Amino acid sequence: MYEETGKFSSSLQKQKQIPSPAQTSYPGSLAMSSTQATSTLGLGKAMHGFITCSMGGFVCLILGGCMLCVPLIGLTLFTVFYTIGNICAFCSTMFLMEPLKQLAMMFDKTRALTTSVMIACLVLTLCAAIWVKSAELALFFCILQVLSFIWEAIMKMSEICSRILSACIWFLMGLVHQIQWLYENSP
Repeated sequence: MYEETGKFSSSLQKQKQIPSPAQTSYPGSLAMSSTQATSTLGLGKAMHGFITCSMGGFVCLILGGCMLCVPLIGLTLFTVFYTIGNICAFCSTMFLMEPLKQLAMMFDKTRALTTSVMIACLVLTLCAAIWVKSAELALFFCILQVLSFIWEAIMKMSEICSRILSACIWFLMGLVHQIQWLYENSP
């Protein structure tokens, strides 16, 4: 009787070791599984939210461009719509990963300054357009928004850039060694 129970428990342990289809990863599903693993939304809802928020930002940017034609307050309306469009586009990536993880990544010690400058530019643009009512100052902060978004993108790509740079250096060092070897072994 004890022997049968031991066999039964060992077969249960073997079944626990077999991965279920949900645990099995396939080479083509790497992007989907990482998105599903980091988001509390399902993949379909996360993609719908991302696309909807991105399109809302794009529509606001287009409306902002159209508002430049409005006399007297056109530049102010442009800056407001432009900033709202940037905020929508910025928040759309939070659908792909949890918002708290996104914020933690944004405010880690290597990217805290760029994130702070970017958020300050967004807030200052709205303040200049709505409360100060200075179209020129609002346009200046719009330009700073563009520069801060570029800076943020460069900071996000810094790891990729450093890997590319190290690969180029490695390649050049190999090339130098081959030229040196050819030089030493030439008649």
